[in-house]
Amino acid sequence: MTSLPRAPRDEARDRVRHYAITMGIRTVCFILVFTVQPMGWWTWVFAIAAAVLPYIAVVFANAGDDSVPTEVESPLIELERPAERSEAPSPDRQVITLAETPARSAEPNA
Repeated sequence: MTSLPRAPRDEARDRVRHYAITMGIRTVCFILVFTVQPMGWWTWVFAIAAAVLPYIAVVFANAGDDSVPTEVESPLIELERPAERSEAPSPDRQVITLAETPARSAEPNA
């Protein structure tokens, strides 16, 4: 398993699918408000669901995976030697750490 978040394409596809399902349920509730006879308490339930589901669908579609915390693993932890070994590091096994530096500005020399 990786500590990377899901691909944006997969996340967007799932968000659109959940939105479409919620709006489909809303459409069914809206139709049921006018077709279920005799009118009773369930008519109000369908009407409230048809009015509230668009808000819920938009909120959940916009939330995405940003609300799900992801735990990022440091690659340095994986590269450290266990503490119980007291051997001297062999010259053929080296740990190389790369650090990015900011790009230099493209100012001409005066």
